[in-house]
Amino acid sequence: MTMVDVSIVVPVYNGSETIGVLRDQIDAVLSNTNFANSYEVVFVNDRGPVDAWPAICSLAERHPEVVGINLRRNFGQHNATMAGIAHARGEVIVIMDEDLQHPPAAIEALVDAVRRGADVCYTRYHNRQHATWKKWGSSFNDFMAGLLLKKPRGLYLSSFKAIHRDVAKDILRYTGPYPYIDGLLLATTSSIEAIDIDHQPRLAGESSYNLKRLVSLWLKMATGSSVYPLRIATFVGFLVALLSLLALVGVVVSRIANPDLEPGWASVIVTILFVGGVQMVFLGIIGEYVGRIYIRLNRPPQFVVKETTENRRQMSDLTSS
Repeated sequence: MTMVDVSIVVPVYNGSETIGVLRDQIDAVLSNTNFANSYEVVFVNDRGPVDAWPAICSLAERHPEVVGINLRRNFGQHNATMAGIAHARGEVIVIMDEDLQHPPAAIEALVDAVRRGADVCYTRYHNRQHATWKKWGSSFNDFMAGLLLKKPRGLYLSSFKAIHRDVAKDILRYTGPYPYIDGLLLATTSSIEAIDIDHQPRLAGESSYNLKRLVSLWLKMATGSSVYPLRIATFVGFLVALLSLLALVGVVVSRIANPDLEPGWASVIVTILFVGGVQMVFLGIIGEYVGRIYIRLNRPPQFVVKETTENRRQMSDLTSS
């Protein structure tokens, strides 16, 4: 496999209209760098509502630095990104979105940070162009990442980042069906830097992340990268048991002090419903872990590649010869 200086991995879900513009902007930026002739752009087609594979193939035919990977079905952003990393040939691997909210002008600074010695370099946004509810969700996710993953304070886990090839090899050792890339990176290295960038408006379309997908991503982070939720369940279980014991003591004392006191039906029902609700929540948390263990034991694929543009090029060369 011929190595290059930089690989730019772009998971594509709904970006058939934007990837051509993104490629042109990347080329305009990198043509003025010292790795202008040693980079590749890896587009991973994650089977969105509009199939982007024809557009990716068209770009690959016209631009030799473009590599396309076509997955057999939709596996999700993190799985598609892992597929791109697995096929990347660069010493530094940059990961970015398809919608041009990540400015290609920042690629050189990301690469330079890794070349100076950082294992990972993230981006921080000056002016985020996301909806308010999504900003709130990101803030909650940021807080939980600090709690569950021991994320350094002030570090924003952006999807626009650069990683060293050695770190990429380490995170590719994870073969489970639910990769959470930021969790894998935080578990692999503490040599992390960040740069500030301007967050650009979306060129076309809307974000594919709705509330359901964001909750799913949070569960992937919480149960796939940490056992902290189980520890919280244990702590709250002890706390509820202690409160119940104190309440029991209070009831006994009140009964002794006031033998004629009428028993409270409502308070009993509320207590039963509260304890039952807590138990159901924690059974759900345990079930989430057990379910993931069961699924992983069945060894479903993290991603399945149907074809690549490199295979198409090889077939074309054989046919022409």
